[in-house]
Amino acid sequence: MAIEKQKLILISGIVLGIVAIVMTKMYLDQQQQAIQERAKKAIASMQANQTSVLVAKQEIPKGALIEAGMFDTAIVPNKFVQPQAVTSLDRISGMVTVAPIGKGEQISLSKLTNTRQAGGGDLAGITPAGKRAVSILSDNIISLSGMVKPGDYVDVLATLQIPVKGPENQVVSQMAVIPLFQNVLVLAVGQNTGSVNSSDSRYTEKETSSGPALITLALGPQEANLIVFVQEQGKVRLTMRSPADARVESMAPASWETLFQYIMPPPPQQESGPANVPVVDTTEYVEIFRGLNKEQIPLSK
Repeated sequence: MAIEKQKLILISGIVLGIVAIVMTKMYLDQQQQAIQERAKKAIASMQANQTSVLVAKQEIPKGALIEAGMFDTAIVPNKFVQPQAVTSLDRISGMVTVAPIGKGEQISLSKLTNTRQAGGGDLAGITPAGKRAVSILSDNIISLSGMVKPGDYVDVLATLQIPVKGPENQVVSQMAVIPLFQNVLVLAVGQNTGSVNSSDSRYTEKETSSGPALITLALGPQEANLIVFVQEQGKVRLTMRSPADARVESMAPASWETLFQYIMPPPPQQESGPANVPVVDTTEYVEIFRGLNKEQIPLSK
């Protein structure tokens, strides 16, 4: 009996030891997961307050042609990002400096100009390779009240009547605003191609024409076909972009349905759980008659 009791004590000790190890591991795993979650939140907060910008690797003199090897990417807190700071090399490709840029300095669009515009070239000369110059008629466009200038970047939206199926499968027309193209270069406004002197920035252009004008955009061949089709079917609207913003984002067409979903979003779905089950009263009662009145008194357990 003593030996069996010792065996039982030994087995119990082993089991308790294993349980302690498992519990310790679970606790350490939870602590590690909590630390990782805090680290992820800290990194996400840090990234939200920082921006990636281009900085000069070397001294860049005035009149230098922009080359990829001149720049590095630096992560800078948002409060230290310079006005019109460049975040993408694609945006400044083919430009030249109009003022010296120091080593380590953030690249700003205020110190750059387009070489072809600086030379005062014609429309064919300033159209980028692989693009087509497409003019939009002034009676078919809402052009930001004449504030669009050559060298600006815009997004192109289209207002169209789209055929959709009705409640009884009949085809009806519904107005929708469709995002066509993003980050599109404006080549010219009327006859103004933005020609400036080499010592001036493209942001100091002077108006060379007045009155109703065409807006000429640089689009790909297929994009050019699409915008011509849209002009025949509906209206075109331009939205201005920040000079330092070259991002292309996914956007859904706007309609009555998407408008109401934005204004009145559906409530969040509740977590699935057990279905509502009616509560059944299992209390036992005893009936007592007092004259003509009957009372039910619960039996205490």
